[in-house]
Amino acid sequence: MNYDVFTTAAVVAELNDKLRSGRVQDTLEIGDQALGFEIYERMRYYLLLTADPRAARVHLVPDRLRRGVEQPSPLGLMLRRYVEGGKLINVSQPPYERVMHLEFESGEGQFILVAEIMDKRSNLLLLRDGVIMDCMRRVGADENRVRVSLPGHPYVPPPAQANKKLPLSLSTEELAALLDIGKDKQAWKLLTETLLGFSPMLAREVIYRAAGDVLAKSAVVDPDMLQQVIAEMIGALINNQFESGVTEVDGAVTSFSAYEVTHLPGWHSVGDISEALALFYGAPVGEEAYEAAKQPVYAQLNEAIAKVSGKLDSLQRSYRDDSERERLRKSGELLLAYQYQIPAGQSSYKAQYDFDEPEIEIALDPTMSAIDNAKRYFERYEKAKRAAAEVPALIQETETELDFLKQLESDLKTAANWSEIGEVQDTLQDRGYWRGQKTSRPGAGKSMPIKALVDGFTIWVGRNARQNEDVTFGKGTPDDTWLHIRGLPGAHVIVKNNGRPIPPHVLQKAGALAAYYSPAREEGRALVDVTERRHVRKIKGGGPGMVTYRNESPIEVVPAKESPTS
Repeated sequence: MNYDVFTTAAVVAELNDKLRSGRVQDTLEIGDQALGFEIYERMRYYLLLTADPRAARVHLVPDRLRRGVEQPSPLGLMLRRYVEGGKLINVSQPPYERVMHLEFESGEGQFILVAEIMDKRSNLLLLRDGVIMDCMRRVGADENRVRVSLPGHPYVPPPAQANKKLPLSLSTEELAALLDIGKDKQAWKLLTETLLGFSPMLAREVIYRAAGDVLAKSAVVDPDMLQQVIAEMIGALINNQFESGVTEVDGAVTSFSAYEVTHLPGWHSVGDISEALALFYGAPVGEEAYEAAKQPVYAQLNEAIAKVSGKLDSLQRSYRDDSERERLRKSGELLLAYQYQIPAGQSSYKAQYDFDEPEIEIALDPTMSAIDNAKRYFERYEKAKRAAAEVPALIQETETELDFLKQLESDLKTAANWSEIGEVQDTLQDRGYWRGQKTSRPGAGKSMPIKALVDGFTIWVGRNARQNEDVTFGKGTPDDTWLHIRGLPGAHVIVKNNGRPIPPHVLQKAGALAAYYSPAREEGRALVDVTERRHVRKIKGGGPGMVTYRNESPIEVVPAKESPTS
């Protein structure tokens, strides 16, 4: 994750510098997983905190935040009651952790808002006297027996990272021994595995400064130089000496950092870490936050669709137009019929094939006899005929490829996080459609399909080609029910019913999800096909998630998004 210990420390330092003693004038929920604060300290500041596992972060944003939920959550109501109107008195960070403690004081007492910026386990928790009042993501004992995050329970910090060492605790000899043990491993990976606070980004930068090669093996890294670079960078972290900036490639911001980055092209400094984060992430929350990231992918995808569409048009025209093949056949037959009337050395000959058609002008090779010219025309005719016989298969192959690209177009439109955008990029690159350097994006591993629970029925929803493949053939069994928008690319949906009858309202909700994650999401109503999973088959030679199906029955639904459960 790009938002690492270094970034956390830089944000903590910035918030203490700008917001300490500031009055909280407004608290608001700007999304299902995000909070916003308007804080006045000589001027108005807008603070964003989000536990979105794909882009968890805390930073100041340049524009006023807007409320984004209709009904406030229990956590949102508590913030209004206990924090709004109070003061932010301090912000702190446990050593080498991506955790932030924001301490507030109001007429109701003292409270701590804990922001845990930890990918899939990210959370926002409001504490009073060490007890959780409420939190963004409730975690019960059934999910985590060691660390329960529920109202009324004591707050337990994230467990310490086992077997990792403090970066400044290692002597040169210990570093040398560590490098020797992992001598065949890339050195940056060794650092992330053994040292506290070392994200992949920081580890790569340290190795590049120490060895001049970001991919250097541990065996070639000089331990003295490595210790010196670690001391310089961690010293800057400890002393709050940050140099915030971003890297840009072709006008797109591809990463951010709280230190100068030398191992990536296009790095330049910006005013502070919040500016760097705002430039990288764009809009604070919601799917619109990712629109800027989608644009370069749309450009390449549209180019690929145009290219394959042009190929399909050309193939279809060639299959429909057999006039050239007929001209070759008729020319050969005419030359055979009139071979004794054609003088040697002629470069062309005119003859009429049918009495009601105009004469055909036949080009000749003057160095060859009429009969040899005829043989050449027949050879060309047979070759053209063989090629024409292959065209239907090529048309079908190209149509399948075009359908897959249109599925990717749907995937990109409904992509709601960095991972899903990145998977479209990866697929375009793997299939040879990506030109130039791929724009890097933050990621939290592979994106996952949505899992929804409706009255005891589990519903799985794939939101891109790879997820569709997993939902249909991984999550689904032959007895389950399968749904897909009719006549358009879109989500594969599985209702886990194992042959049980599905209540109509459950089927409607599953159909609503299938329609929402498709180009029909803006329509008032849409048709969704329903069949048993046993009737769904992969298309031979098709991309991931490309299927045919039969025995379907349509249902009419209103596209709607369901809150996922995990």
